[in-house]
Amino acid sequence: MSPASPLTFQVLGAPARLLEPGALWLLLLVAALAGLAAWRLLQRRALLRRIAGPQADRLAPRAGLPRPAGRVSLWLTGLLLLAVALSRPQCGTRTELSRRYGIDLVVLLDVSRSMQARDVPPDRLTRATLEVGSLLDQLAGDRVGIVVFAAEAFVQCPLTTDYQAARLFLRSVGPGSVPRQGSDLGNGLRAARQVLEQGENSRGRGKVVLVVSDGEDLEGDAGEAARALGEAGIRIHALAVGTQAGEPIPLLDARGQVTGYKKDPSGQPVVTRLSLSTLREITSRGGGEVFDLASPDHGLPAFRAALDGLQKSELTSRLTVQFEDRYAMAAFPALLLLLAGLLMGEAGPRRAAGDEERSP
Repeated sequence: MSPASPLTFQVLGAPARLLEPGALWLLLLVAALAGLAAWRLLQRRALLRRIAGPQADRLAPRAGLPRPAGRVSLWLTGLLLLAVALSRPQCGTRTELSRRYGIDLVVLLDVSRSMQARDVPPDRLTRATLEVGSLLDQLAGDRVGIVVFAAEAFVQCPLTTDYQAARLFLRSVGPGSVPRQGSDLGNGLRAARQVLEQGENSRGRGKVVLVVSDGEDLEGDAGEAARALGEAGIRIHALAVGTQAGEPIPLLDARGQVTGYKKDPSGQPVVTRLSLSTLREITSRGGGEVFDLASPDHGLPAFRAALDGLQKSELTSRLTVQFEDRYAMAAFPALLLLLAGLLMGEAGPRRAAGDEERSP
């Protein structure tokens, strides 16, 4: 269940808000308690009058309504103020310039059939999406985009700082994300460059492409595409997925069950292997390095450290209202009222004997 949105309003022209407006539902409980207390007081008074009749004030001079009603009023007012305090009232006292710094990062994710190989459990593509999802959890202030590629490239998510939306796009990727299968890494690099250069206010920002792939490139022009990106000031890093020993490419049914393996024209299973040479070539031309998805020392944490080391430019500047908590202005009086209700006796002070004798 998601928390309620803050309730914003103005007090004497100053911006204010309740950070937890749902706590105001407690006011209904306070109102119910007030009704119950009033009913009990009136019921007790009526019972006394039925028993003593017109002599009620003489027989029980200390059983009047004002003092019990006052005591209950103190308690109810204290509970009301506590409900207001729990709603966390805040008031804006100043505005300040808020600056956010970061880079533009495009994750270029390989969704070709070779990424279904299971030399990296549970399979290359699933493990890759999990690692990219973990990376999104660690970003702060950077804009991120997602491009998937096989024989063709497709922009899965444009540059955004909405990491939750990026995760939703990431969950939907698979071999079916592109209409034609194959492996054209160069086409993917060109698509990533287009996303970076067409991003809003992209001039002057640090630009990075993270290639998440097993390095297979059937078209062979990835090196030239990487050179063009490097000359444009775009840094290329790679996250290597797979093993050099390789694994046959499985064929899956609609339920994801293996029904066989891809075979070459001679009927032999096609074995897909991690191509470190391709990944090293494109990262060297893009001024980056290759990280190993399966390595605890040189995997995604190392890439995150390299990302933090890049010079980040100012992405946005804006004036923001800074709110300060004011719950103490309600909580402190509430505690005083509750304490006063405890100290106040329910009956009035005992009359002196002379006063009782002089009473009619």
